[in-house]
Amino acid sequence: MKHLILIVVIFSIAYSCGVNKQLTSNTKTSAQIGDTITINSDDSDYEIHIIEPGFNSWLLTRAQPKGYYSQQYLETKNMFYVTTWNSRVLQPQRFNPNLYEMQIDYKANIDYGYDVNYQLYNYFVYFQNRYKQNLLGGRIPPN
Repeated sequence: MKHLILIVVIFSIAYSCGVNKQLTSNTKTSAQIGDTITINSDDSDYEIHIIEPGFNSWLLTRAQPKGYYSQQYLETKNMFYVTTWNSRVLQPQRFNPNLYEMQIDYKANIDYGYDVNYQLYNYFVYFQNRYKQNLLGGRIPPN
C-alpha cells in the first residue's frame, strides 16, 4: 500500500515556535492536545500528517467546511502552494529556514483524494495567516 506522508511541519515549525520558550512542567496544555492531525483518505492510499500548534482548532472553527471547494480547485491551489513552498525551502538565505524546513512531495498526476487536498490547502491558508507569509503574491486568503 502506497503512503504519501506529507509532513508539512514535523519539527520545523513546531520547533521554531518553541525555540525561545522554556517548559516549566511536563504536563500537556489544552493547546498541545490534538495538534497532530492525521488524515487517511478513503478515496486513496495516501495520508497527510500535520503537526502544528493551533491548526486543529483553527480548522474546526475558521476553515470553510468540506465540500465548499471542488477537488479540482484544491488540487490547482495546492500545486501552486507546494511549488512556492519548495522553492522557499531551497532558498534559506532569503526565506526563514525555521518556517520552510522540509520540501513537500506532491505530484500533479496523482489523485490524493478530497480529504488530503482539503487538509493541505487549509494548512497553507493557516500558515500564511499565522506567520504573515504570502505564498502566491496578491491577497492572503482570509480564513
